[in-house]
Amino acid sequence: MRFVICAMNGFAIIIIAVLVIEYALSALSSALNLRALSPALPREFDGVFDADRYARSQQYTRTGTRFDMLRSTANLLIVLVFWQAGGFAWLDTVLRDWGHGPIVTGLLYFGALALGSMVLGLPFRLYSTFVIEQRFGFNRTTAATFITDLLKGIALTAVLGGVVLGAVLLFFELTGALAWLWCWLAVTAFMLAVQFVAPQWIMPLFNKFTPLEGGELREAILGYARSAEFPVKDIFVVDGSRRSTKANAFFAGFGRNKRIGLYDTLVNDYSVPELVAVVAHEVGHYKKRHILQGMVLQVGYTGMLFFVMSLVLQERGLFDAFYMREMSTYAGLVFFGLLFTPVDMLLSLLVNAVSRRNEFQADAFAAGTTGSSGALITALKKLSADSLTNLTPHPLHVFLHYSHPPVLRRIDALRRSDPQVDALTAAAP
Repeated sequence: MRFVICAMNGFAIIIIAVLVIEYALSALSSALNLRALSPALPREFDGVFDADRYARSQQYTRTGTRFDMLRSTANLLIVLVFWQAGGFAWLDTVLRDWGHGPIVTGLLYFGALALGSMVLGLPFRLYSTFVIEQRFGFNRTTAATFITDLLKGIALTAVLGGVVLGAVLLFFELTGALAWLWCWLAVTAFMLAVQFVAPQWIMPLFNKFTPLEGGELREAILGYARSAEFPVKDIFVVDGSRRSTKANAFFAGFGRNKRIGLYDTLVNDYSVPELVAVVAHEVGHYKKRHILQGMVLQVGYTGMLFFVMSLVLQERGLFDAFYMREMSTYAGLVFFGLLFTPVDMLLSLLVNAVSRRNEFQADAFAAGTTGSSGALITALKKLSADSLTNLTPHPLHVFLHYSHPPVLRRIDALRRSDPQVDALTAAAP
């Protein structure tokens, strides 16, 4: 590979400017977020955070933020250096010389870039897991589990990603001007299929799902599900503690395959009312049609993406920006992804804003259907303490990166909607 000296065209200028602006905006929000850390514990969390835990939560935020900035800096430099060194063109030339057709060559091109990205990002993943998360008491991932997860992820990406990418390349080769439409239909069908098969076939590849044993908790959750008219096939305990002490809950699947998943770290450390409130929040997302809403937005976004992509892939200037001698669909997909960064960023801001609104709605649904917001408030407080959550994030950082509202805003909204909440919950551990 050699460095290429070439005057940048309009496409190159736009892409570089967008990458730098996005990086600078993220750096600004991170700096403001660190300055917003308050030495005084919010009164809402008196009795939940002691002085030591609150200091550790702020140190966790500082450490994670600085590490994320280091990773972002490295990623930006890697892309720019590889690009300006003619790496994209060099890789294309090497793979074309192997003599395969455009579909196989495209799969190899994407695979090589993905593998290179994974290898370069591996030191950051290792440091995050085995240094930062270990230092703050979260990590329970062993080296064997880390390696197994990595290999499973690579295999799953190669199989599923290869099928989808191969179909997209095939449609662009064979269907002409309507390629974008066929790609949209195929990818939409794939996304819907994954929603049905993931709970039973994909998720168990990484976690063990054990049916919740009979007893007070199971009866309370099933009783709530019946009262909320939420038919669920089963409740499972997920072995999340194999990897982290952090707690979580979710539900997955559609139709009769719906299932509720509770991390064992959640089941072991939270009361029955708190667990029912957490489940009620997840049910709220379903009952308020947030899952369907997200799918509709994703399908619409995918269609728009393929349509615009079909227009841009014909632009010779896009390939000149990356010093490519030959135009190809597979390379065009990579370059379009970089060109589309500003639109993607704006859409992500919209998606995050909608997601934050949905979280408020799911909280209100949980409080209304369980009869009180008290249990959900105490659960949110404990979750925040257990995960060393930043209690005072800067608004710009929230606007750019948060899919959930800050916990203090969620608690405030719950209290305002339920003024009769027992005042003791304000200091409940």
